[in-house]
Amino acid sequence: MNGPVKNVLLFAMVGAMILLTGVTQSWNSALLILNMGLVSAVMAIGVNLQWGFAGLFNVGVMGFVALGGLATVLVSMPPVGPAWSAGGLGVLAAFALGAATIVAAIQAWRRLDGGRMRALVVAAVLVVGFFLFRAVFDPAVGAVEAVNPAATGYLGGLGLPVLLAWPVGGLLAAGAAWLIGKTALGLRSDYLAIATLGIAEIIISVMKNEDWLARGVKNVVGLPRPVPYEIDLQNDAGFVEGAAGLGLDPVTASTLYVKLGYTGLFLVVLVVLLTLAQLALKSPWGRMMRAIRDNEVAAEAMGKDVTRRHLQIFVLGSAICGLAGAMMTTLDGQLTPGTYQPLRFTFLIWVMVIVGGSGNNFGAVLGGLLIWFLWVQVEPIGLFVLQVLTSGMAEDNALRIHLLDSAAHMRLLSMGVILLVVLRFSPRGLMPER
Repeated sequence: MNGPVKNVLLFAMVGAMILLTGVTQSWNSALLILNMGLVSAVMAIGVNLQWGFAGLFNVGVMGFVALGGLATVLVSMPPVGPAWSAGGLGVLAAFALGAATIVAAIQAWRRLDGGRMRALVVAAVLVVGFFLFRAVFDPAVGAVEAVNPAATGYLGGLGLPVLLAWPVGGLLAAGAAWLIGKTALGLRSDYLAIATLGIAEIIISVMKNEDWLARGVKNVVGLPRPVPYEIDLQNDAGFVEGAAGLGLDPVTASTLYVKLGYTGLFLVVLVVLLTLAQLALKSPWGRMMRAIRDNEVAAEAMGKDVTRRHLQIFVLGSAICGLAGAMMTTLDGQLTPGTYQPLRFTFLIWVMVIVGGSGNNFGAVLGGLLIWFLWVQVEPIGLFVLQVLTSGMAEDNALRIHLLDSAAHMRLLSMGVILLVVLRFSPRGLMPER
């Protein structure tokens, strides 16, 4: 079987599994799997740019995804007027002091001659600036978080359309990636992985603990949506009449309509990103990145600035992950920092890239759709299989009870088995790089 036919069959198989879910379970479940699969495919493209194009081992994916989610709150939620009156200006003044301290330290380092005196002056500037920052920042934050903490307790956002938060999420993640890349991309691959994981944990920790920013673990709910609300559709006489014509009740029809709206938006984003990624792959820049990936020493000997190119691809891939994070938070309708776990947003995305085919953008999309489908469906399928296998046992049989209770762990077992099988029989993934 030649490559193009095999690839078409693989995508057709995933599509058939999602359709089968709609027929055997519910179309709501099928569309939910499809929407999260599309978001996962976007994340997988971002990681594939970094690993498949340049060989950068980034295990801090969840940090950039979280920054995308944070951007959704900062852009789309309305500002909290009482919180701004209580301490908003103080927070801004504190950040201005922090920025001024950093600039002053940099200038002191550049202007003074090397030696102990320069180190002492820079240290003094940083220490004094830190205490000034805390003196202004802490009272302002306390005032903000004291404003109706049960419902708000944070500054809110800009009140702009939520779709604007998607590119802003990419920009926010790109800015963080630039700062990380300037300090960490000189490290060897294993140390780069440790650094990115640690920085991602720092980002998540800040989001969980700084309530003034996005309510921390109290979560931000009721985010604006780019699609209509179900209750509005159900109150629309024209929509209800159209749903009745299709043989659907208004509740089911409104839910399907909203999910299809998200599907359309996510498909547009995925197609645009996939097109741009393919153009980059086939361009001289893409060939240069793969040459650097395959042999950094030879590429550097040919005059290529390896560190600079690594920074470029690291920023681009992280920006795509931030965009996907904003899309996912919009779909959820809430920001929940406590759910940003490495298992879901790092390990799972890496499994998608490896299984789909590292270095192949279409493979990353296939992996995103396939692995997310299995992640959701393996547990109910495993429970069904175990029920069939233990149907001949007594209801109170200890082995039967233990096996049925173990169905909840089928996800982790299945992901490990799938990864091992693919690496054994197709080490380059289901759709290998050409």
